[in-house]
Amino acid sequence: MLISEIFKKKKCVYSFEIFPPKATFPIETIYDTLEALSGLKPDYISITYGAGGTKSDNRTIELANLVKNKYNTPSLAHLTAIHSDKEGVTAFLKEMQANSLRNILALRGDKVEGMPLSKDFRYASDLAKFISQYRDFHISGACYPEGHYESPDLETDIENLKIKIDNGVCHLNTQLFFDNKDFYKFIELARKKGIGVPVQAGVMPILNKRQIERIVSLSGVKIPAKFSRLIALYGDSDEDMKKAGTDYAINQIVDLIQNGADGIHLYIMNNAALARAVTSAVSPYIERINAK
Repeated sequence: MLISEIFKKKKCVYSFEIFPPKATFPIETIYDTLEALSGLKPDYISITYGAGGTKSDNRTIELANLVKNKYNTPSLAHLTAIHSDKEGVTAFLKEMQANSLRNILALRGDKVEGMPLSKDFRYASDLAKFISQYRDFHISGACYPEGHYESPDLETDIENLKIKIDNGVCHLNTQLFFDNKDFYKFIELARKKGIGVPVQAGVMPILNKRQIERIVSLSGVKIPAKFSRLIALYGDSDEDMKKAGTDYAINQIVDLIQNGADGIHLYIMNNAALARAVTSAVSPYIERINAK
């Protein structure tokens, strides 16, 4: 099923994001996780692009095919631009078609040290434009409620996002964030700029202090005062931080649902138990919205 069709049926779409096991591990190592996740009945499962965005050990299509055909859940396969060329992307798209996979998340991707930058695709919008030549794909994209860390300001970032939409992206997942006010401000500005596609709010429950430190160093995401206080109180205990971080994410999601978010995209880091805990808490709110 195309993700665009899911949004036509539901007011609030709910999905998970996972990553493939490294090539040195059997694909079967993720079967139990997929079994558990599919049992939670997400609207789709998103699969990141390889390990570090490289092609040599990429298992995204293999996993997307498993999600769709073995576990009967729509899948969304990531594809990155920054180290890709037209030949490689064409091969990827043909393999997607051969497996009857039609949902792609077009990303710029992160730089991998030692790999040459693409001469064909500088931005995700370039990749989206190339994919849009193939009429049978639904193209998703990423967005940043606080603005991309390389953008001078949020408004400039949204103007660049509009190019991505014009080039074929018809659904957006946000980068993770911890202050819902940033999401609401972003949505307001995006709608004023004529971006009318569905936007799912990306949420990641934080389970330990090391995780938040890594996220901040990689993405520059803002830590609001309320969350900083949680880290100060519980950060020295993984068990306490796990509970506090999960509760924070649940409260964040409930607020987003009640304030009209088009959907929730849960970054679970292949942690099925975490997905189960969050889903159990937020499902009644999603079901209530979708029943209206």
